[in-house]
Amino acid sequence: MRMSREAKAQHHNEIVKAAAKLLRENGIGGTSVSDLMQAAGLTHGGFYRHFDSKDALVSEASNAAFDQFLSGLAGASDKKEKANVVSKFIDKYLSRAHVANPGLGCPLATLGVEAGREDKAVRDVFAENAEWLFDEMAAGLSGSQVERREKAIRIVSTMMGGVILARAVGSRNLGNEILDACQKMKERGLRTTKG
Repeated sequence: MRMSREAKAQHHNEIVKAAAKLLRENGIGGTSVSDLMQAAGLTHGGFYRHFDSKDALVSEASNAAFDQFLSGLAGASDKKEKANVVSKFIDKYLSRAHVANPGLGCPLATLGVEAGREDKAVRDVFAENAEWLFDEMAAGLSGSQVERREKAIRIVSTMMGGVILARAVGSRNLGNEILDACQKMKERGLRTTKG
């Protein structure tokens, strides 16, 4: 029996959604096609009706993960409002909840190292989303365009490193100390705007 286009599209979306979470939890290398299909409630045999390769799914699922995690950063219309959005995003990023839930977290912090070893399509997804993140962060910062971009890259790198370290150490106390140290960026004015 042939699957309807609507059912195929629904299954495709279910696979991407499940993969976006599972890849962030287990990593690209730690997640098989069979694992991904099982997480979507489908059989392994149907995978190639939806994707040419695991890399194709990793690209699409990574993009979906970025869309989901970064959605709260878009949309502010003026500089002051954008600064507030950026501030809340940094707080969300450097939270115990983000550290404890990698499957719902930032793909840069969960898959960044592995993505650098993947094919060009996967690396392109990470590059495009990192550029978007830098631009959105910079829009809420003070200084010249060059200064804002440098600050944005520095902040994102610090946040990402902080979350990776907090996850890696396994100690709640040390993890909190790392997150608190990263939060001090605020006190040094790395993300504030004037007026």
